[in-house]
Amino acid sequence: MQPPMHSHQCAEDLQAALLGRLQGDGLRCLRVETERRGAEFRRSSIGGVTGPGKKSNVRWVVCGLLFLITTVNYMDRSALGLVEPILRHLLGGDTNLALYNRHYGDIVTCFVLAYGLGYPFAGWVIDRIGARRGLALAIGVWAAASISHAFARTVVGFGAARFALGLGESGNMPAALKATADWFAPEERALATGIFNAGTSTASLLAPFIIPLVAVRYGWQAAFFTTGGLSLTWLVCWLLFPYNRLQRKYGASAAAITTAAAATVVGRRSYGELLRARSAWAFALSKACTDPVWWFYLFWLPKFFNERFAVNMSQLGPPLIIVYAGATVGSIGGGWLAGYFIRCGMLLRAARRRAMLICAVCAMAVILVPFVHLLWQAIGLLCMATAAHQGWSSNLFSTPSDMFASDSVGSVVGIGGAIGSLSSTVFTTLVGILWTHHALPIFFVSGFAYLFSVTVFQSRRFAG
Repeated sequence: MQPPMHSHQCAEDLQAALLGRLQGDGLRCLRVETERRGAEFRRSSIGGVTGPGKKSNVRWVVCGLLFLITTVNYMDRSALGLVEPILRHLLGGDTNLALYNRHYGDIVTCFVLAYGLGYPFAGWVIDRIGARRGLALAIGVWAAASISHAFARTVVGFGAARFALGLGESGNMPAALKATADWFAPEERALATGIFNAGTSTASLLAPFIIPLVAVRYGWQAAFFTTGGLSLTWLVCWLLFPYNRLQRKYGASAAAITTAAAATVVGRRSYGELLRARSAWAFALSKACTDPVWWFYLFWLPKFFNERFAVNMSQLGPPLIIVYAGATVGSIGGGWLAGYFIRCGMLLRAARRRAMLICAVCAMAVILVPFVHLLWQAIGLLCMATAAHQGWSSNLFSTPSDMFASDSVGSVVGIGGAIGSLSSTVFTTLVGILWTHHALPIFFVSGFAYLFSVTVFQSRRFAG
């Protein structure tokens, strides 16, 4: 009787060992093999989309709609700053400038705070009700909030309007990325993300022309009616678009989703599970490292041009337009680059990381900006740095859909967005403290942030 007992014990030990192996290193091997087979599948398919929709371009219509609403989104948030010279008189800046500046800072902080707080909640909601209804809900909130600015007359009124605007606008990016996961195969997601994310730069080009013109001709209230009206117009188009019906027919096939998450995760993950996922924290920490750099460019470049090269307000347009035009090119180019590597046969993870590494190296150009003496040299370096940031973002924003199932993408983006907003708030405060006498460290940190973030993604500690 002893041999059978021994054999039974050995079988149990072998089963336990195999199970442990599958949960550990074996799971990583499964992901690599899944990606390899997925790469072969994608090379044999047309455009990375299978089934009835492989010859359809409907997905690019969706991408175009996401580009337009991202542009409107950033025009909405920039309207306050562009009409600020008029609001200064309304809020008492003529009598007590120091008090007004403090109040204006509080109004801006209301938006940043609400934006960060709204990100995780918006992602959670969008994962449960879908990209179509989630984005429609977000637009409805921020359009109403944008229009409400026109009725504010006090600091508290504007602060409440900005807070509501931040809550609404926090839903745009999680919904857009979830829609990208719904419609695009992995090798096209970074390009699609780059295209719609280029709306952030496009808004920086359009808003300085449209909003001041409307405000001067029709009054500052008209500026907020205009941006809110554009949002509502887009909302009507979005609701008329048969998103769900066409997505079932032409969207990304489940067979094309060949990432580790899609292969190993069944069903929606709870928020607690996502918070314990190392991949989610890799994304969040990368957002924490690099989001502050973009806000630094948006808030401080005009001041830098003015102080370093004596560029006054009437001359700021051309330098900023060139810089943000470069950022737009980088957003699309960075997304295309990862898809090119995948089409050349690289695995999805490796292609994404290589594209991000190239962008991280190019982003270091900002380190040289304080040392140049000619305006065109600074503009050229900043063009490269902002283009690299946007190319980096196109790939970074695609990683949640690479690592998690579609019904968890919004939540992961929400977690990362909240961490990024918190980090941006801290960094922006430090920039204000250091700018006058210790500006060099700001440029050095901005340049090296991306390389540090790449090491986070490559680290085994955050793998899986």
